[in-house]
Amino acid sequence: MSSPAPLSSPVPPQAAEVPGLAAALEQVNARRMLDCVAELAADRYAGRRVGTPGGHAAAAWLAGRLRALGAEVRLDPFDVTEVRELYRTPVLRWSTGRATRRLEHRREFVEHPTSAELPDPRSAPLADAGTAHLGGHWVLAPAGEWAQICRRAETGGALGVLTARDTDDGGWMPKMIAGPARHAVAVIGVRADLHRQLADALTAGEVTVTASAPLRAVGAGGVNVHGRLPAGPGVPHKGAGKGTEGGPRVLLTAHFDGVGDDPDRRLPAAADNASGVAAILEAARVLTTLTVPVDLGVSFLDAEEAGARGSAHHAPAVAPGTQVINLDGAAQLHQAAFVEAGGPAHALLAVVDQAARRTGVALRAGAMASDNRRYAAAGLAAIGIGMGMPGYQTPAETPDRVEPATLAAAARLLVSTVWLLAGTRP
Repeated sequence: MSSPAPLSSPVPPQAAEVPGLAAALEQVNARRMLDCVAELAADRYAGRRVGTPGGHAAAAWLAGRLRALGAEVRLDPFDVTEVRELYRTPVLRWSTGRATRRLEHRREFVEHPTSAELPDPRSAPLADAGTAHLGGHWVLAPAGEWAQICRRAETGGALGVLTARDTDDGGWMPKMIAGPARHAVAVIGVRADLHRQLADALTAGEVTVTASAPLRAVGAGGVNVHGRLPAGPGVPHKGAGKGTEGGPRVLLTAHFDGVGDDPDRRLPAAADNASGVAAILEAARVLTTLTVPVDLGVSFLDAEEAGARGSAHHAPAVAPGTQVINLDGAAQLHQAAFVEAGGPAHALLAVVDQAARRTGVALRAGAMASDNRRYAAAGLAAIGIGMGMPGYQTPAETPDRVEPATLAAAARLLVSTVWLLAGTRP
């Protein structure tokens, strides 16, 4: 890793209203965080999907980073079922009497996470969803009716269903490795404009579709990485899990897993959630250099993309009274960070709001469907924070799109929140 460069953007003047806080926030270093993002997005981690060699290698690297901060580190393995694994690039093309159109995976079509496994391309006539007999056909389903059409296709002996699917602003179809129960037929999402073209072609005459869905459900071994951080200089701990002298228990969490690479494309997962991991690691580094009377834990969680399974495994074991702050995405802050409170989090939310005012980060209430919900469901005060994920779960989710100013804002918000929770004085 390259040597840290100083943070260029100034600490907001509001921080000076709390004695000692501005000096603490000056320590936050964007270069360290950018290096962390680049590391986790590197080819050797292959998208960090749960249960893969790349995912386990990322966990080991993060454990090393926490140990370098002086943390007591524990690796916590657990099992995950029904992870959707794409093991070969899918195929989709259609033919009329005059021409054949071959579609590009993830740009023009994508496997649906509820699809049955169809390892090899199968050719069959295309049928409209209203056709009485669907046996041996591919079926074109309107977007709003695809689930009902899937049930008809299953009972009618169809090969599979083609439904309309939108793309993101960059023209990509994000990858998903978890979802509702799988159907008994193949299900493929087709870009909405091409889905309309198929409907027009079918109205004009016969259409033959050739497609595959090499998507299987596998079990995987996840691993959470837990670190208990040392108290700052001159702040002794009472003992494991018991807090520091009069200080609160605070747990900072972020998932480190991604959806994993495609067979023929990289999905670096830089924003979701290497950025969140980097900000928490930097906040933890700063806090260990300060006199902050707090029992501080960090948990880097696996299998969030597979249904928040890492936090579901961990949450029941967390000590009552622990206050949890989960960061999922710290790559592109626009007007405000989204915040969701769960469990008995009223007091914690008030402190996060104070910290945001001191660091110049605007907050907006919004859904944060991430690991924070598992901790809230376990009865803990839990806050979920999100600061943007450009290129979300696509090949465009690259390190160069992670903004250093957003990383700095996230780390500062975390440091300030812990500082205020601890009632720190200089």
